[in-house]
Amino acid sequence: MDDSYFKGRGAQIKTGNKFLKAEYVTDHIEGLDEPLLENPHTQIFHENPKKIINKIESPDLHGMYSMNPYQGCEHGCIYCYARNTHEYYGFSAGLDFESKIIVKQNAPELLEQALLKKSWNAVPIMLSGNTDCYQPQEKKFEITRRMLQVLARYRHPVGIISKNSLVLRDLDILQDLASDNLVHVMISITTLDEELRRQLEPRTASALKRLKTVEALAKAKVPVGIMNAPIIPGLNHHETSNILKAAADHGALTAGMTVVRINGSI
Repeated sequence: MDDSYFKGRGAQIKTGNKFLKAEYVTDHIEGLDEPLLENPHTQIFHENPKKIINKIESPDLHGMYSMNPYQGCEHGCIYCYARNTHEYYGFSAGLDFESKIIVKQNAPELLEQALLKKSWNAVPIMLSGNTDCYQPQEKKFEITRRMLQVLARYRHPVGIISKNSLVLRDLDILQDLASDNLVHVMISITTLDEELRRQLEPRTASALKRLKTVEALAKAKVPVGIMNAPIIPGLNHHETSNILKAAADHGALTAGMTVVRINGSI
C-alpha cells in the first residue's frame, strides 16, 4: 500500500475551503523543498455554543429540531453530506472533517436551559442529524448520555440516528424513555458487504454488529428501525431488499431510505 495512504480514513486529501482567504496547496510540487504532510491523527477542539437545539428550516424536513453534540465525525464516511459544514469552522470537508473533532461539552446544560423556557413546545428533537452522536469520542466524553439523562428527567421525546453500537451503552436510559413512548432509535445501514463498508465508512461498526444492535434494542422493547442510506447507484443499490429483510429479521419496526447527494466539496 502507498505510504501516503491514511489507513482508517475515508478522505485522503484536504479539500479547498471557499471561506478562507488564503490556504496552502501542493499544486506545484517541484517548488517545495520538502513535502507538506497532512496529519491524519485525531485532534480535539472544544466549543461553547450559546444554544444546542437547532430548528431545521429545510422544506424537506419542515418543523424538525436537531441537536449535534459533535462537529466533525471520526467515522469518516466518504459520502457524508455533513462534511461541507466543517468549512464554516475554517477546516476542510476532507481529511479535517474526520480528524479535527469539535466537542460541545456544555450541550447538556444548554439543553436543560432550553427545555425550561416557557416558550419551548415539547416536540421531538433528533440526535443528531448532522454528525453521529455516538461516534468514537462519545465513549470518552459521554455528552450524548448526559443529554439523554436531561431528556429523561423532563420526560421529553427524542429520536436518535446512529451507525455505532455504542448506543447500547445507554440502554438503561433508552428503556426508561421507551416506557413512556418517548424515544425512537434508527440504525443506519448502508451495505451488507464488509469490503465495501470498509471503503465507504472506515471507522464504523460492521453491518452484522449494527443488525445485532437492532436486535438488542428490539429485545429491550426500545422502538427501533433502520435507515438504508445512502443508496449509491452502482455500488449498493441492489442491496436494499436484502438490507430491509435482514433488519426485519432482527426486530426493526420501521425503515427509511435516501439516495446519496454529492454536493459542495463532497
